[in-house]
Amino acid sequence: MTIETIGQTDELAALCERLAHAPFVTVDTEFMRETTFWPKLCLIQIASADEAAIIDPLVEGLSLEPLFGLLDNEAVVKVFHAARQDIEIFHHLSGRVPQPIFDTQVAAMVCGFGDSVAYDQIVMRVTGHTVDKSSRFTNWAERPLTEAQLTYALADVTHLRDVYLHLRDALQRADREEWVAEEMAVLASPATYDLKPEDAWRRLKSRARQPMELAVLQEIAALREREARQRDVPRNRVMKDDLIYEIALQRPASQAAMGRLRAAPKGFERSRLGQLIAETVAEVAERPPESMPSLPKRKPSIEGANSAVELMKVLLKLSAEAHGVAPKVLATVDDLETIVSGGEAPALSGWRRVVFGEAALRLRAGEIAIAFDGRNLRTIECERPVNPPPPSGKSRRRKRKSKPTDAPETADALATGDAPETGNAPEMGDAPESGAAAEAGSAPETGEGAAAPDTPAPDAPERQ
Repeated sequence: MTIETIGQTDELAALCERLAHAPFVTVDTEFMRETTFWPKLCLIQIASADEAAIIDPLVEGLSLEPLFGLLDNEAVVKVFHAARQDIEIFHHLSGRVPQPIFDTQVAAMVCGFGDSVAYDQIVMRVTGHTVDKSSRFTNWAERPLTEAQLTYALADVTHLRDVYLHLRDALQRADREEWVAEEMAVLASPATYDLKPEDAWRRLKSRARQPMELAVLQEIAALREREARQRDVPRNRVMKDDLIYEIALQRPASQAAMGRLRAAPKGFERSRLGQLIAETVAEVAERPPESMPSLPKRKPSIEGANSAVELMKVLLKLSAEAHGVAPKVLATVDDLETIVSGGEAPALSGWRRVVFGEAALRLRAGEIAIAFDGRNLRTIECERPVNPPPPSGKSRRRKRKSKPTDAPETADALATGDAPETGNAPEMGDAPESGAAAEAGSAPETGEGAAAPDTPAPDAPERQ
């Protein structure tokens, strides 16, 4: 089979005109990012139920405006798998986010396919087809691409059609379309991709102990972010994280002091950037104390909190398995820590509160406990709350003892389309450590949709 690629604007306009009449299109991209800050778009694959095409954005003179117009068409659903990095590319090139969108990886988590399921795995489970991964680590910027490489790339959108239809129907049967809609709203928000240099410090792991340290950390992280964007190089090519941490701690206000930093490369203090950093540190040191930023509030330390979080992880897994969803889509470890400390978390609102949050609050209050019945773990009612909340003028309504609730559809039922009449208690196991539905996993540094470790947007799961 010969696969033709579109490299002329009039050809692209004709394709997009045809696709504009389809109810949905599946979209994927291939890009390189090992040596740049912004991803270099190398290939675009797109398909409807009737046709599939490959667009070569590297052809000189090709305008992608017809494609951007299709991505803006709200009558056509744009279907991605692990959409974040693909959408980041289109947002960077056009300044707009495709609308509306459907991420099959997120939908798969709601339908019980597990956390951050890879593309080849969900294709196998839904269609029975095996995705050829032989071209996974292709240098997509090279030309010409081989027939095998083009076939591999096109398969990323042709199989995705069947996956989308399967998940869409499963969500409708389980009445969970609104669950996915909440997640898609995050992906579809321009704010997700409008990352300001002033907020670059938030991705750093270092914890400032003093307002002055935090002020320096914020300024140097923003300086690096602007420099990396302007030069279009990865952040760590400009300055490594360790150097930012040491600058915030030592606050060198002169070139000589900069040269004594352990993490600074030899001669860094004499560079333009080294001089700029010294000037920035000196400027921050002159600021009045009242202008310094406030340190981020830390979660209150509670005796036994670590053990309580581990217990919450068990409850999270029980709830996830009972309702046929991935644990990550219900709550993160940060959510669990916040709940244990008595704060508000996303897991305590909307549908997540119904599926998990309410049970988490009752576990914290000592109204329910987790027991092992000889084969499975399950929740049981406590006769008397172990940790009753303080009086608030209103008594909490007590529930009578009841058997563990079985969800209307388990993970297997949603994945296959068949719902059993009753459910079994979930097996004993460990909950995942961290991650959220729309930003789970990490992409490899090379190959399909590769991302460097310090990309602007949070890492997205790789498609395998």
